[in-house]
Amino acid sequence: MSLLAARQDEEVMSEINITPFTDVLLVLLIIFMILAALVTPPGFQKELPANSNPSQINQQSKQDIEVDVTAKDLIYIDGQRTLERQIYTTMGNVRKQRGNRHVSIVADAKADYGVIIRILDAAKLAGLTDVGFVSQ
Repeated sequence: MSLLAARQDEEVMSEINITPFTDVLLVLLIIFMILAALVTPPGFQKELPANSNPSQINQQSKQDIEVDVTAKDLIYIDGQRTLERQIYTTMGNVRKQRGNRHVSIVADAKADYGVIIRILDAAKLAGLTDVGFVSQ
């Protein structure tokens, strides 16, 4: 038995102990998670500009299709008032008349986000893919 014990002492341990390495990686992961939470702001932080006169259209953006949304959720497409339930047909008609143009959405900060989402959906269904928000 002493010969067996001597042979076990002479063998080199061939396994690597990865416990300290794993501990360091977990600590680094926690540090990066905390830093990522501190750096990125939560939620949708974009402030949409207040719109004073929705029926007035800039001469500069005459080529664009301008969609204005007021604080009372009134929708104006190129200066003409449109009902929310008619937004899909109106967007399709505007695309047929004016072609595939850029759609500029100018929304009041107090406008309902559901209305804006419906405008985005109507533009997508009409085939207008170049849509953007106008800010000051």
